[in-house]
Amino acid sequence: MIDTWFKQDLQKITGKHPVAVFIDQSGDAAFMLAEVEKNHRVIITGNEIEELKARYAIEKDQEQTKPVLIYTTTPREKLKFVREYCETNGCIEIRHFHQYVKEKVHEHLNLNLYLDKDELLSAAKVSIGRDQTYWMDLCHKGASEIFDMKKELLPFLDDPNGYLKKYDKKLQEMFFTRLNELLGQLYVKKPAATLATETVNHLLNGLAHNCPDKTLLEVYYNWLDSKTYQKSFEGYLKKFKLKLQGDVFSVHPSHPFSKVDESWLSELGSNMHDRVFVSVFLQRITKRLADRAARNLNIDFWQHVKVILEFDEKNISQLSSFDECVSFYTSHFFKLDRAIRNLYTRFLEKKELLRPLQDLYKNHVVLFLDKWFRYFRDYKETQCGKLAEIIERHNEKTAIVVGDGLSFEFASDIKAKVSKEFDFSEEHQYLLAGLPSETGHNMSLLYVDSGAVLSAKKEREQYLAGQFAGKDIVFVDLESVSELTDKAHYLVCYHKDPDKLGEAHQQNSLKYFDQLSDSYARKIEQLLKNGYRNVYLFTDHGFVLTGLLEESDKISVEFTGNVHKHERYIQTELQQQYDKKLLLETEYKQESFNYCYFAKRMGPFKSPGVYGYSHGGCSPQEVIVPCFRWTPEKSEVNTLNVMIANKPDLKDVAGDLFAIKLKAETSAPDLFSAERKIVLLFFAGNEKINESDIITIQKEKEIKKEYQFDKHTSIEVKLLDALTREQLDKATVNKSMARDLGGL
Repeated sequence: MIDTWFKQDLQKITGKHPVAVFIDQSGDAAFMLAEVEKNHRVIITGNEIEELKARYAIEKDQEQTKPVLIYTTTPREKLKFVREYCETNGCIEIRHFHQYVKEKVHEHLNLNLYLDKDELLSAAKVSIGRDQTYWMDLCHKGASEIFDMKKELLPFLDDPNGYLKKYDKKLQEMFFTRLNELLGQLYVKKPAATLATETVNHLLNGLAHNCPDKTLLEVYYNWLDSKTYQKSFEGYLKKFKLKLQGDVFSVHPSHPFSKVDESWLSELGSNMHDRVFVSVFLQRITKRLADRAARNLNIDFWQHVKVILEFDEKNISQLSSFDECVSFYTSHFFKLDRAIRNLYTRFLEKKELLRPLQDLYKNHVVLFLDKWFRYFRDYKETQCGKLAEIIERHNEKTAIVVGDGLSFEFASDIKAKVSKEFDFSEEHQYLLAGLPSETGHNMSLLYVDSGAVLSAKKEREQYLAGQFAGKDIVFVDLESVSELTDKAHYLVCYHKDPDKLGEAHQQNSLKYFDQLSDSYARKIEQLLKNGYRNVYLFTDHGFVLTGLLEESDKISVEFTGNVHKHERYIQTELQQQYDKKLLLETEYKQESFNYCYFAKRMGPFKSPGVYGYSHGGCSPQEVIVPCFRWTPEKSEVNTLNVMIANKPDLKDVAGDLFAIKLKAETSAPDLFSAERKIVLLFFAGNEKINESDIITIQKEKEIKKEYQFDKHTSIEVKLLDALTREQLDKATVNKSMARDLGGL
């Protein structure tokens, strides 16, 4: 704050005169120069020769771009060549800087400071950039408030050596003394980094034993909230050696120790059948989930544990039809599958922690599968010809994202990540996959309404395009979707993951699923922003995860004749004798095979190869698949419509310059939509070559912007909303190839 008051005094002179003099007899105020040198030309003088040089430099430069501030420690009466500036322009004369500080505080705040000289000088230096509440606290609480440790500690801990460079040695020593007092230890001179480590260890020990210092606890919360500083905390945490004694639940609720959370999980596993323990445990992890420190540290697996613990299996007993089973899965049970998948992702290598939760999950699955297969006779696939059905239904631009191996529960992660600015359709959200739920079979069902199996992707695409010979249908990989992907009226986007990941890495592929859902969500948003009025997401089949697999989980059967055994189903040429409680039989003709047998539980058939991620069976996880739809309606509510108004003129442009005319509609939906921020993107081929600055256009206005072709002869221009990046319009600019013949 002292810098603000000093600048006000200086402005009284430089507001009228180009030169001011600052006489600092004690030399204590020299640090103030750094606060004014940005807007002033500072000249430091210490003797007559330097005064003469300063006078000469000022007189010589008649076109000063900044006012000049002459700094000196020489008393006014002893000045020679700059004395005239003091008399004609004015000067700031400070004999004793600590007195100047006291006077300014009394003048502006009507408060008296009872600090000694050194304390006042230190307080002045620390006050730089602070507001008046800093001085008010000093007046009421004394010298202990020179350093606001809640504010000073965080940048110090983040960079112990760099942060203190702004303070001189005397001020650094005062800060170290204050910090040692906070830690309850005597001041001993040591490196700043050592003291910082001691401070963090004191904080972490306090959290481990549920007795943190209040100041350090507030610093801790701010540290974890800060994107700027959080990384340095992780460095300290990795080096800290945690020593737990006694009850693992006695730590502070906001602790950062993942080992403690895992100890809690271990205690849960040991007491899973104790209802009282589980009830109290749920209360504890509910608080942990709500804790901001835990959220910032990404200790988020408790939400998945909570889903499994709180699931009420009594609801399963109420199911009395196949439709009710499907509805129950898509409304409730899929959350269990999502929870266990996330727990597998985190703890698959820590079997002792995962097993009790997996056992509870599998108990729920067994009960649900019993109902599922009791009514399975009413199962009927709904995938056949789905792409053709969507194309026939919509005349407006439509994009269809076809994933490979997207389970309903995993697709719900994608749904959650797509921006809420787009409208998600609440109509029928799932399909029932064909059996067996394999890629070649089910992809054919989606593309080929005759039910024929076309194993090659190219064949399926040709079949679909042949059904709609007069319509513009384009097939692309979802990964290639960009801001340029907007030309096709019907766009079918294929993505080979997560099925390919699962086949290659089995359950180890789960670590990539979070990135994969991000990718799906961003591409869906891009399609909506590119002008597609409907964007669908569906898939060929889902998947099941084996988790921790025991030999007893594997299903062993002895079939005769020509048999092909898969992980989740078995094909046979001849009808077999089988255990109807264990297996489900269906007729399915493929090559020399006539029958398929599916397991009525989640375990795999005993077969060669690895286990983990699989499909092909008829469990709900494999055959209830997403059929999601988004529209851009929400992003268009109450927004000003803007368009490119001179498209015909852009088809054949002479010269190297071209103009884009942007026009806003004559009326806006409401008062708050009277203007819109937009941006222009320029593409040549498939490469973005330029992007305009943000342009603000108001209703009933037209703006003209000129650009160059440079080396390009054809440029595609896209008009986007600057905030949402939604595509509003586009145009193609072609450079005329006609030569100027000069009138000949």
